[in-house]
Amino acid sequence: MKRIIALVICALMILSSFVSCTTLEGDDKGAVIDVYLTNEIYDFDPARGFNDASTSKLLSLVFEGLTRLDEDGNWEYALMDEYEITQDDDEAFKIKITLNDTRWSDSRPVQANDVVFAWKRILDPEFKCEAASLLYDIKNAYDVKLGDASIDDLGVAAIETYALQIEFEKKIDLDYFFRKTASLALVPLREDIVATNSNWAKKASSLITNGPFDVKKLSNGDTLRLERSAYYYRDTEEDGALDEYVIPYRIITHYDKADLSAQLESFLCGKIFYIGEIPLDKREEYSEYANAYDYPATHTYIFNENNEILAKPEVRRALSMAIDRNEIANIVKYAKPATGIVPPVTFDATNDTYFREVGGDLISTEADLSQAKSLLSSAGVRGGELTISIRNDEVDVAVADYVKGVWEELGFDVTVKKLRYSVDNKDSTIIVDNYYTDYINGNFDVIAVDLTMLSSDAFSALAPYAVNYSGYGVNMEPKKVKDENGKETDVYESYGHVSGYKNSEYDALFDRFFETADIAERTSILHEAEKMLIDDAVVMPVYFMQDAFMFSDVLDHIGSTYYGRRFNNMKMDDYMSYKEDEGSILGTPDKD
Repeated sequence: MKRIIALVICALMILSSFVSCTTLEGDDKGAVIDVYLTNEIYDFDPARGFNDASTSKLLSLVFEGLTRLDEDGNWEYALMDEYEITQDDDEAFKIKITLNDTRWSDSRPVQANDVVFAWKRILDPEFKCEAASLLYDIKNAYDVKLGDASIDDLGVAAIETYALQIEFEKKIDLDYFFRKTASLALVPLREDIVATNSNWAKKASSLITNGPFDVKKLSNGDTLRLERSAYYYRDTEEDGALDEYVIPYRIITHYDKADLSAQLESFLCGKIFYIGEIPLDKREEYSEYANAYDYPATHTYIFNENNEILAKPEVRRALSMAIDRNEIANIVKYAKPATGIVPPVTFDATNDTYFREVGGDLISTEADLSQAKSLLSSAGVRGGELTISIRNDEVDVAVADYVKGVWEELGFDVTVKKLRYSVDNKDSTIIVDNYYTDYINGNFDVIAVDLTMLSSDAFSALAPYAVNYSGYGVNMEPKKVKDENGKETDVYESYGHVSGYKNSEYDALFDRFFETADIAERTSILHEAEKMLIDDAVVMPVYFMQDAFMFSDVLDHIGSTYYGRRFNNMKMDDYMSYKEDEGSILGTPDKD
């Protein structure tokens, strides 16, 4: 939940009874649906949008992978039309995936090579992406990421224009794999677009997408306009194809920096029909009207162990122990106090059980200030200067201000750093996200992130803390190391997680993870890994996030996916009556 922006959706809302006989005339493309949705983002690169829940929601509107996750986290077919096992023996396990017929927003067909390019991109040793290890079941993927094999050795190939072959290291559980291919980080990308323009994801003119919406205008600090893609699983040759698809037509986002409460007032007086973020000071008042669902993300503070003050686990543990997570959840309202790293909607060994339920509570939701002070004393730390880096939105500010107050009681001098965007001097239309830049380069003491699950299992949240599974690749400048005979050899060291955490026992857990294909054993390893991270206080889970929204009775079929993508099948009750009455269908909620 982030800075709020005004978002207008002009939706094609033709009821099914009108399909065979349209009543639209002239330029009328359907109802105007005003929506207040989510915060401004500056980069639509799906390989970089995993630490901000709002970004994930927007990316899910414009990109689609081989599979998608439904509201409960179960995978379903998306770009993948069908798959077949083509080899299942001791030497290899291979599958062939055939793609559905769909097109990019510039009308070019989505092809198997687009998937191959996207996956090879994040497995490049010099490309930083924490989702890389999602692909490590694929033959040679691990060695490619660590620079020990050529990218051409990767077991993924386009064997036909619309068919993909994947070869695995061993036989795996395909349901488990297809949950991971639903990750927003693994969606296909166009090589001719991405490889030729470093700012391809920051300008509408170069942002080619394959999801239900297309970015038509991206004027940072002003407007974002999304329009329903004319090519998303549609046969454009058929007459009436537009009318047959009851999905939103247009999203126009105005980055209004005014009082956030104005958007709520617009909702209450019938000027907008959906509000995806309720102002912090109004959440208690309107809680009975809100639909709140557990979201697959944990708002988390990451400690930088390269900071001398934070180098000792006792200090990090004390900082975490001092905060009252119940109080923070009360501040946020649409949140649950975190009891671990992995959020409640994450699967355990099967989709019938949840990781958090099986793993139980690993941290207390109540503060223990006395014990925290005792830990600091035993570590020989009596304070020091710390900076908490956050995105500049009201929720993160409120939480950070609370944490600042608690840590100051422990004797620390704490600054809250609100990271904003800046303008690229070379191109005034390009916005640089300073928050992401500081995060990816480890330029922080403590940084607040929305630790969003890249899949509906716990692996994606835990693997990046193992050095060779961090996704940060390899330092391509070798380090000279002498062997026992004094002979110098070149060693290429893997970059670890941005936290600086390095623990050989933790690394060994994930080596074991990939040595077995048994899901139950893998899940047991993940529970062990989460406990180790908590014991070492690598991160400080703060609260489990919820997705809260309100909508008018005018709208129907407000569905969702695991990542909160709505509007695909949204309808408007009796559009023609609404059109004649100019919006009087929506009334102000009756507070009595």
